[in-house]
Amino acid sequence: MLAGGQSLIPLLNFRLARPAHLIDINRIQGLDRIYERDGGIAVQALARQAQVEDSRDVARVCPLLTQAVGLVAHRVIRNRGTVCGSIAHADPASEVPAVLLALEGRVTVRSSRGERVIPAAELFAGVFETALAPDEVLVEAWFPASPRPSTILEESRRHGDFALAGVVRAGDNLALFGVASTPVMADPRDPARGLAPSGDLEATGDFRLHLVRALTERAMAA
Repeated sequence: MLAGGQSLIPLLNFRLARPAHLIDINRIQGLDRIYERDGGIAVQALARQAQVEDSRDVARVCPLLTQAVGLVAHRVIRNRGTVCGSIAHADPASEVPAVLLALEGRVTVRSSRGERVIPAAELFAGVFETALAPDEVLVEAWFPASPRPSTILEESRRHGDFALAGVVRAGDNLALFGVASTPVMADPRDPARGLAPSGDLEATGDFRLHLVRALTERAMAA
């Protein structure tokens, strides 16, 4: 499925994905709304990250989402990339899936068989893997209103890079990203418990654990 293409096209360029077909959904009418419902914010499949970032409704109801989207790559990417695309792509270092998890949000998916709702806690299955079936399209993400206090903190090599590690605080909930195969909920008293992040050219696993502890301390003090 092609909406913004800001994650899919690089995968094609690097030959990491070789789909037999691409389905461009950009001409489908009525899939680009950002609106308030059920005490939260609903973001449809074709709503661009920049639109969410600039939305007054999002800033009023769920400022945590505004803050998170502003950390995604660079503005030129956010002008085309979509919030729902980021969720469906399920990069474990991505900010938006972690916010959805911390807020206990949910997504609506649709196929020719009908429609179903998937809670964030049941959505992410692994690196670039979700609970969506091959014939399902993620048509809307729903983010509850931000509790107080809420914040997202991350550490990256350069502005716009993927996070080496990040934390999302939503009231008493704490979600981590960049340290496991999916975003994960954690205990604020011991956020690194049970984690064994892998190392790479950017950071060792131990350094990522150090970042998790330091960022959590800052988030809980906010």
